[in-house]
Amino acid sequence: MGIGLLGFQTTIAHSVTLSGTGVHSGAEVAITFHPAEADSGIVFQRVVGEQTISEFKAVSSQVGNTDLCTILGFSPATSIATIEHVMAAIYALGLDNLLIEVQGAEMPIMDGSSAPFIEAIEQTGIKALSVKRRYIRILKPVRIESGASWSEFTPYDGMRFEVEIDFDSPLIGRQAWKGDITPSVFKTELSRARTFGFMRDVERMWAAGRGLGSSLENSVVIADDNTVINMEGLRYKDEFVRHKTLDAVGDLALAGAPFIGCYRSYRGGHKMNANALKALMSDPTAYEIVENAPQRHRQAPREAVAVNAP
Repeated sequence: MGIGLLGFQTTIAHSVTLSGTGVHSGAEVAITFHPAEADSGIVFQRVVGEQTISEFKAVSSQVGNTDLCTILGFSPATSIATIEHVMAAIYALGLDNLLIEVQGAEMPIMDGSSAPFIEAIEQTGIKALSVKRRYIRILKPVRIESGASWSEFTPYDGMRFEVEIDFDSPLIGRQAWKGDITPSVFKTELSRARTFGFMRDVERMWAAGRGLGSSLENSVVIADDNTVINMEGLRYKDEFVRHKTLDAVGDLALAGAPFIGCYRSYRGGHKMNANALKALMSDPTAYEIVENAPQRHRQAPREAVAVNAP
């Protein structure tokens, strides 16, 4: 099926805190994952000291700006930015319920990938709850296009991503990654892929107040001569498309439940991912909410029964 611990919802066993630099603000930020009850979903709280100034459920209706990252909320004073790497880790590990307390305006970028979040979650442990998990099963194709870019959902018996990028750079060019997402696949093939950018864009981003925390410690930087500046080089030979796939996993986690289907994109990004998800959710004939039956008496693990949408 693609997600572990089929049948029942999950949370983490204990709270865990991570801290680091915000890639866009350059400020020091900290986040704490807390266990949550069944049917809570993934909830982000932005706090200042002991005061909560905003709270967002991690669903597509709460997504604001998607220019350079995925942001929950519509006001910089209360929004929470750069959630995609955290959400990718949560989604890939099959976590359904969490309260994420954020001291700052965005997630810490860590090393630019999802690996530190995977490690933290695995160290604290995952706990199964007594309520069945819901899934979004794709029933028919839903496609959006923007110029040469497109994204689509199609029916598929599993959780599959097929992502292709095409950059006007000989270092990147056209790359594709295809695969069914499982915790082990995500961990080994996608989780360590880092965010990347071009040196030629740095001054423009800084002038716009973005990328202030970006460095060679958390980003793959491509020089004007199309070489990688980072001394250690790439973690995967096609790290660029693997990171774009990681981003897509995190963005689609905002469906509010794991999906059973295939997501394909060409020259996509945060905005395309968000718009594709909104197109899917706005067409009630394109999907159904199902509840996976627990594996008892040798039942097939993919058996599912229809239930009312949450």
